[in-house]
Amino acid sequence: EAEVEPDQVSPAVPEEPSKEKVIKLVEPKEAETEIEEKKPAELPVESKDAGAEPEKAEPAKKVRAKKRPRIKREKPAKIIKLPSVAPSVKPVSETELAAPAEEGLKRKRHQKVARRDEEPQPVARGREKKRDMPPAQDVEGDRRFLKKKITFRKKEVLDRQDLYDGKALRGRKGRRGRKGKVAIKGEKPILTTPKAIKRRIKIDDPIMISDLAKRMGIKAGEVIRQLMSLGVMVSLNQAIDFDTAVVVASEFDYEIERAAFEEDSIIHVEEDSPDQLRARPPVVTIMGHVDHGKTSLLDAIRETKVIEGEAGGITQHIGAYYVTVGDRQIVFLDTPGHEAFTSMRARGAEVTDLVVLVVAADDGAMPQTIEAINHAKAAGVPILAAINKIDKPEADPDRVKRELAEQGLAPEDWGGDTVFVNVSAKEKTGLEELLEMILLQADVLELKANPDKLATGRVVEARLDVGRGSVATVLVQGGTLHTGDAVVCGLHHGKIRAMADDRGKRLDSAGPSMPVEIQGLSGVPMAGDEFIAVADEKMAKQISLHRAQKQRVRELAKTSTLTLEKYYEQMQDGVVKDLNLIIRADVQGSIEALSEALQNIPSSEVKVNIVHSATGSMAESDIMLAAVSNAIVVGFNVRPNPKVRDLANEHNVDIRFYDVIYNIINDIKKAIVGLMEPTYKEHFIGRAEVREVFSITKVGNVAGCYVTEGKIERGRPVRLIRDSVVIYDGKMKSLRRFKDDAKEVQSGYECGIGIENYNDVKVNDVIECYQVEEVAPVLE
Repeated sequence: EAEVEPDQVSPAVPEEPSKEKVIKLVEPKEAETEIEEKKPAELPVESKDAGAEPEKAEPAKKVRAKKRPRIKREKPAKIIKLPSVAPSVKPVSETELAAPAEEGLKRKRHQKVARRDEEPQPVARGREKKRDMPPAQDVEGDRRFLKKKITFRKKEVLDRQDLYDGKALRGRKGRRGRKGKVAIKGEKPILTTPKAIKRRIKIDDPIMISDLAKRMGIKAGEVIRQLMSLGVMVSLNQAIDFDTAVVVASEFDYEIERAAFEEDSIIHVEEDSPDQLRARPPVVTIMGHVDHGKTSLLDAIRETKVIEGEAGGITQHIGAYYVTVGDRQIVFLDTPGHEAFTSMRARGAEVTDLVVLVVAADDGAMPQTIEAINHAKAAGVPILAAINKIDKPEADPDRVKRELAEQGLAPEDWGGDTVFVNVSAKEKTGLEELLEMILLQADVLELKANPDKLATGRVVEARLDVGRGSVATVLVQGGTLHTGDAVVCGLHHGKIRAMADDRGKRLDSAGPSMPVEIQGLSGVPMAGDEFIAVADEKMAKQISLHRAQKQRVRELAKTSTLTLEKYYEQMQDGVVKDLNLIIRADVQGSIEALSEALQNIPSSEVKVNIVHSATGSMAESDIMLAAVSNAIVVGFNVRPNPKVRDLANEHNVDIRFYDVIYNIINDIKKAIVGLMEPTYKEHFIGRAEVREVFSITKVGNVAGCYVTEGKIERGRPVRLIRDSVVIYDGKMKSLRRFKDDAKEVQSGYECGIGIENYNDVKVNDVIECYQVEEVAPVLE
């Protein structure tokens, strides 16, 4: 018999009973008696004979089983009968017994360290379990754990705003099991729906298509396609107004707001009361033909009126001067002919109150004289005629009066309303009478202005000085301009650093009709630009930037001023009442023949108006006059120089060149005919009878027809007739023969016809196909 020490038996792991092992349950009293008789150190060993009859034999030695703490003594003890040969068991040391515990502690420490770098996950209640459980129980525990974890994730709710703010991507903070976002105690997570985000943008008026698409984050092609669906044909670099932009943006779920900055809201133009108005000096422009003495006359007037003792008399050229006549003043604008006058008018500048037309008594009315008359008439400015060089022997004032009377300037002594004054700039005669007549004409015009407000006016000329920067000569038309005022001048702004008059004298202020030279602008403005004084320099900068943006839009969206092709569209809108022409020909006879032929074109709806006609090559003044009067320049046997052509392209003036008068007459007739309402003539093509109606998904009703007369052509307008009454008149959507698209179907064949935007087709209806032809009107 082999004895086994008690420490070699592991009472914690029970073994399955076999044939050699017998477990006998005894009564509690007997078990307690046997256990008391044995010593703890002895190990029961069965005898050899006991193996033959295990059920009858009693064990020689009995082992007291090691009880678990949870087993009570009152329960029956277990008696294990060992086999005859004991298995070899390796002794287990205390170190090996303690290894699993240490391994568990290491695993816990490793998990704690790993959790510092990993995202902490929320732990559901009841997750804690023993790690040394049997494998089967571990699987079941994991299943319960996963189930609870998934349930927890379903309960976790994130607000949509948290997703936008990126909170869902952030790791949770705090210790294990604590949520990153502290919830209010007693409040359950609720799915919240944020308010609808309104997409709102601010734009200027007008705005380019490309800029609008960029603001909305939409492709420009989509915006153009939407505008075309609304019936507006535009291009990428074309501008649209604010109302159109609102309609287009609403199709893309955008709200449009006008930019907060509005120039009209900042610059308040208030009407002056009669009590605030004061008389102001007249502004006079001297015009006339070359070498007729315009500059000499102005110098003579200034020399006689400049106060002696002032340095040099004329100290500088600023483009505008004022002279004193008694207790009154007169302002003269020294323009290089009428070209600058027209340039200023082309930009909307109305700075002149009176025009003094200088005509040489020995030459009479010359081409530029007539041109100056046309410019003054177009501007609506009164004209005062000054017959210069009256001191010459060959002077003939009466001939000059006759020539000017032919141009519509009848003298007063002939019953007209034009004042004529004979002067001599060389002899300085007639100057006083001329000045008196100017003041008399100013009294008739009743020129007044309010000096007690912020200054407004126009730019006469501007230049860039090397030492002083931008220098501009401005004419104050209203209010009073002070040194230090913040001004907006066209597309530029600035603060007036210095101000001087035409004699170079420094000024602190300038009232109405006062020409002054100012410094301090951010750039060089153009002649004719408006200037206005504002509250501060910041406001002036905002206004100038706003104007620059609008100017950029206008330049990109610039189209030709007027062409024969667009003339009909303007007439339909009621914009144009007559057709303005400027004629340039090689000889005077061609001008007379052409003018007579154009005036004799029969038309009761439009009038052909010849604004100006002259001989010789085209000049820049023709282009400027055409831009101002919205006229078409017609050249007969003449050609422009490159400079004139570039100017025409800059101002988008339509120029036509001809060699035959007949071609000119035909083109003008075509333009007039285009003004008349066209007539329409209808042509019958074919007729079909509806035999069957088919309903097709996503298409609608299709009429199965039999062509009874003529032919049915695809794309033509059709008319649906029921009981001899026209039910619908529209466009054909589809035409098929069997399942194939057909271009046309002849009489005697069947076909399927689909009508656009109409499905109420019935059997025995008649579909007529026709064509509409536009017939152009013919002059009488």
